[in-house]
Amino acid sequence: MPNAESLRWRLLRNLAALLVVLMLASGLSAYWNGREAADNAYDRTLLASARTIAVGISPTDGSLSVDVPWLALDPFAYDSAGRIYYQVNDIHQQPISGYEDLPPPPADTPRTDAYPALARFYSARYRGQDVRVVSLLKPLNEPHMIGMAEVRVAETDQAREAMARSLMADTLLRLGMLGLGALGLVWYTISGALSPLERLRTAVAAREPDDLRPLPLIEVQQELQPLVQALNSFTERLRRQFERQGQFIADAAHELRTPLAALKARVELGLRSPHADAWQATLQAVALDTDRLTHLANQLLSLARVENGARAIAEGGAQRLDLAQLARELGLAMAPLAHRRGIALALEAEQPIWLRGEPTLLYELLSNLVDNALAHTPSGGNVVLRVRQPAVLEVEDDGAGIPLAERERVFERFYRGSTQGTGLGLAIVGEICRAHLAQVSLHDGAAGGLRVRVEFRADVDLP
Repeated sequence: MPNAESLRWRLLRNLAALLVVLMLASGLSAYWNGREAADNAYDRTLLASARTIAVGISPTDGSLSVDVPWLALDPFAYDSAGRIYYQVNDIHQQPISGYEDLPPPPADTPRTDAYPALARFYSARYRGQDVRVVSLLKPLNEPHMIGMAEVRVAETDQAREAMARSLMADTLLRLGMLGLGALGLVWYTISGALSPLERLRTAVAAREPDDLRPLPLIEVQQELQPLVQALNSFTERLRRQFERQGQFIADAAHELRTPLAALKARVELGLRSPHADAWQATLQAVALDTDRLTHLANQLLSLARVENGARAIAEGGAQRLDLAQLARELGLAMAPLAHRRGIALALEAEQPIWLRGEPTLLYELLSNLVDNALAHTPSGGNVVLRVRQPAVLEVEDDGAGIPLAERERVFERFYRGSTQGTGLGLAIVGEICRAHLAQVSLHDGAAGGLRVRVEFRADVDLP
């Protein structure tokens, strides 16, 4: 058998995969949330710097001048790992201070609603670096100057990126520790949950081969109780099967011991006689006893075949067959025997009767029914083998029949009642009927004999 995967490792592997996916999703979520929080915090600082610079803008002799105080850039000195750039433009968008090549805001950049200012925030690329820029408009309403001056302040993304990555790393670290703790807890929980199975395995392994007692349900989880109950049910069926086999072996040994002892006694008695005529009579009697023993042994083998066939049917080994055709074949095979005994054997089977079954067992069933009917029908009598719809088999004779008081027990093994024989013929019939889920019943014949009826489950889907 291939090596089965450990349930413990399988659960841990699946849980670890799930935790990795959750960690990645949470890490990405933490990164974007951290970046959003960093943008909000640093955008506010950018806007404050732009406002400070805008305060220093003043008109002088028809032009603008700006005084950029150090305070405008001071907030970044202690909180930024990047660089700061600024630019001041007049009402004609001409630079008057700062870096002249700071990128302008795109035309579709909306004005921010987060702050009470004429400001726009946007991201751009400047001197090979990603920067975040704020563009603040300052209205001018002087006699010789009416318009909007613009202040741009840009900051590189290193600080924002560092903050987002720090939040992501912290999240991943916490989730990693949580995941390791969860995996350890799961390992411990699974080990504890599987311990009853180990105890159950130990209990089963320690039992003797003939110990078929039910397994105890003590200290077994609720989820494992159906498994233990199923094992107990299987063990109980196995125990009954062993009991039946043991009883069968005991009965068979008893049935064989008596005729064998009689046969030996007859042979010894014949050997003591000095006359050849006595030897001849002894040999004839021994031949008859041997025939009876052979018949008994054949029926014992038939019972063994019935059990094997029943297992084959239970495992899906049933075949499609025509019961009428099977009856015709048996009738032809039994006709010479009926002729020798002076009995008329008739067959009534006009159309195919389809069912599913094991051909050897069904042939054995027909053989036993017809053989019993021939054995109990006197010379000059009649035996009818009848097959009719939907799937009914009948064997009727005009012999002595079976008393009503004995009809319930004739299907027991080795029960003879008031008749002579091995007591296995109808027992074999009953076993084969049970294997095919068929119903067998005994009725009075039309001429006072016995009619045996077997009702099968017809297969209506077959042609």
